[in-house]
Amino acid sequence: MFKSRKYFVFATLTIIGLIFSACGSADTEMAIQTAVAETVAAQNTSQPLSTEAPVSTLIPTQTPYQLPTSLPTSISPTAPSGSSNFGCASASLQDETIVDGTIFKPGEQFTKTWYITNTSTCVWDTNYKIVFWDGNVLGGGYVYNLPQITGPGQTVPISLVLTAPTTDGTYRSEWKLQTPDGINFGVGYLNAAFYTEVEISSATTPDFGVTSVTLVIDREPDYGCQPANIDYWAIVTITTNGPIEFKYRILHSDGGHGSIQTLKFTKAEKVVLSDHRWRVGRANSQNDNRWMQFVILEPFYKEYEKIGFEFFCP
Repeated sequence: MFKSRKYFVFATLTIIGLIFSACGSADTEMAIQTAVAETVAAQNTSQPLSTEAPVSTLIPTQTPYQLPTSLPTSISPTAPSGSSNFGCASASLQDETIVDGTIFKPGEQFTKTWYITNTSTCVWDTNYKIVFWDGNVLGGGYVYNLPQITGPGQTVPISLVLTAPTTDGTYRSEWKLQTPDGINFGVGYLNAAFYTEVEISSATTPDFGVTSVTLVIDREPDYGCQPANIDYWAIVTITTNGPIEFKYRILHSDGGHGSIQTLKFTKAEKVVLSDHRWRVGRANSQNDNRWMQFVILEPFYKEYEKIGFEFFCP
């Protein structure tokens, strides 16, 4: 651009000089100078103004930092191009306190803790953050600093002091982690948010109960047909939303069953039962339609899903 303007000025001056060369007077010289000045001025005013915006300076936030209520609750987890910390955004959830469905009184304060393992090859320092992702913030802040330095393979307890809403209902609060350069990430290979889900009840006596039952069958040995008897263990995970006591048993597809057992919960919690076994001998029928089922007998009756398994040992 600069070279083009220089050649334009030079050509203009040459033409003006030729026009006035025959005159050779002082008036002619002054006219040439005036023409030059006007030509340069025209070139300067023809340059476009810069459209580049000034670079803004980022101001570090304090922790916790209350964001405006209009803040979007979902932010893309895609890493910025060329981010140096993208490989550090890897974690897994090992355990947590306060099981989902726990009942609280309106306005009751509680502390939720997630135990999260650093599955990356980076050291997480306290510049990493815990950020609100979706749902209800439950009276907490929107951003917190990671509480401690956490190396690869180490587990960090993340505890947030939360407050139950004042209106009855079910509330879910989702959170993620964030690298110092702004990459949001969750847990597991899906980068899922870690969360808490609570029930708020103003009732004098809430309706405590069993919120979930899952049954998984574990074969021993895992493979093969030795020894002569194959053991199938019922692994049952039971979650309640408060104190409750009930009787249960485990049924078999062949008409057999375990003995009646009593289970007592003193608070909302999750327990795993792994003491029920169905032993199948090599001489038993070979088929793929066996199943076990968890059933609550008292103070109410409820059947849960039948979980099938196969037995083939010729």
